[in-house]
Amino acid sequence: MRVGVIMGGVSSEREVSLMTGREIIKHINKEKYFIEEIIIDTKYEVFEKVKNIDLAFIALHGEFGEDGTIQGALEVMGIPYTGSGVLSSALCMNKQLSKNIMNDVGILTPKWIEIEGIAKRIGENEELIIGNEELLRLLDRLQKFNINVPFVIKPATGGSSLGVTIINEINHIKDGIIKALKLDEHVIIEEYVEGVEITVPILDGEVLPIIKIESTDGWFDYVNKYKSDKTIEHVINLPRKLDEKIKNISKKCWEKFKLEVYGRIDIIVKNEDVYVLEINTLPGLTEKSLFPISVKGMGSSYEELLDKIIQVSLLKG
Repeated sequence: MRVGVIMGGVSSEREVSLMTGREIIKHINKEKYFIEEIIIDTKYEVFEKVKNIDLAFIALHGEFGEDGTIQGALEVMGIPYTGSGVLSSALCMNKQLSKNIMNDVGILTPKWIEIEGIAKRIGENEELIIGNEELLRLLDRLQKFNINVPFVIKPATGGSSLGVTIINEINHIKDGIIKALKLDEHVIIEEYVEGVEITVPILDGEVLPIIKIESTDGWFDYVNKYKSDKTIEHVINLPRKLDEKIKNISKKCWEKFKLEVYGRIDIIVKNEDVYVLEINTLPGLTEKSLFPISVKGMGSSYEELLDKIIQVSLLKG
């Protein structure tokens, strides 16, 4: 079987995608599968580059990778692929839509507002500027929704914590918004929930060992995820009642968003409250990524994980 590992892409997460793709190629069973490295530089070359593969192992992240676009292209060509389908991918990629759905189905998520059109581009360099009037209107909205400092500013789409800022002082809000706007026209401002950060990997509907994330150098941002040794991620054994609650909420996310093959639910636990932050339809698979750590915690290898992902992907409807 010819498996094409699709990596690179056009999003701000290209570097992460290349890291993921190369780790997959390094560890995949070469005796069982013929591997083709497919590096995407533009959207338009996909059809030509994937036409001879039997299955697409999607190692893309962000725009064109996790938003349902590449999934739709592969479905048009009749090529099976790893991960969730078009609709699930699109919904989970958009934080505004996914958080609305969570609210509707009774899944607790931090309070938030979405903002757009708040900044203007000025001058030859099209520098982003937020006027005082726009800022005052935004502060009124935050007060109305009872979102106080500290809070989190993030792009409405995307992952790997790129463009994310924790605002501890209100006078830093403009810088945080502009940082996020450089990656997305839509921005989320979300209440900061202080608690235990965990992530719940799910493979073929089965909840895998839960991972606790502890950063000794600030929070779990892009640098700590991929370039730092100052973050500790490990399997955690929780009290039975809390463990069951987290697993049930994670399964509810899987079912309500109609996820397929594999995914990861990012959660903050504050006292007994379980807040779902995001749902990842194509979680990272680099050596430092959380999914492989969880799999190793149950006694399986990275190679076995990749094989399972491929086999489940071939069977999905």
